[in-house]
Amino acid sequence: MGNRKTVIITGASRGIGKATAELFSAKGWNVLINYSASDKEAFAILRNLQLKGSEVDLYKADVSNRRKVKQMVDYCLNKYGTIDVLINNAGVSKQSLFSEITVDEWNEILAVNLTGVFNCCQSVLPIMLKNKYGKIINVSSIWGMVGASCEVHYSAAKAGVIGLTKALAKELGPSNIQVNCVAPGIIETDMLSKLSFKELSDLKEATPLMKLGKPEDVANCILFLASEEANFITGQVVSPNGGFVI
Repeated sequence: MGNRKTVIITGASRGIGKATAELFSAKGWNVLINYSASDKEAFAILRNLQLKGSEVDLYKADVSNRRKVKQMVDYCLNKYGTIDVLINNAGVSKQSLFSEITVDEWNEILAVNLTGVFNCCQSVLPIMLKNKYGKIINVSSIWGMVGASCEVHYSAAKAGVIGLTKALAKELGPSNIQVNCVAPGIIETDMLSKLSFKELSDLKEATPLMKLGKPEDVANCILFLASEEANFITGQVVSPNGGFVI
């Protein structure tokens, strides 16, 4: 393992998380791929990356479960010895009129999208404080910046991620730990699968670059924030959105 750095990526079996795991592994990182439900996809990416000679592993854990998150962090430390970067990407979304959101739906969206970030950050903090080094990158959304109709619970959770990022960056800065946020725009992932062709076309037209983003566009932003070139950047929200939100 040598001088390889180690990263935990939550929700990394599909979409943005998968693209991020592929990119980091290609750059020579030790990558712990977290997933919760997508067993088939998770084992497929593990096999593909191992065939390329990458140092990767899987860990199944619901990030909203604090005990399982702690076990995942312990597993990573036992295997790789340290954790240099945490990428909080795991998320769920659901479209509902605000008046029709149930308490259970509200709690589920916040548990994964916001409490999951809290759980993972607190769990990796002891090793990062001990090392006086670490980077935490939280994945929010443009809807956390400007809000989305019929996604009030999702928007509220993702706005919370931005607030958490900024506050935690101030608190951890003296310990040489950077905390930043990536807030993607409209990205071609499974979350768009329920949209019609016309709805997707309208989203493209509303984007100044006249196209939707790809998971790799977000992964490249995350990799930069995880790099040594970003050592003087903390508490920031970087939004790869093609100009959809300016």
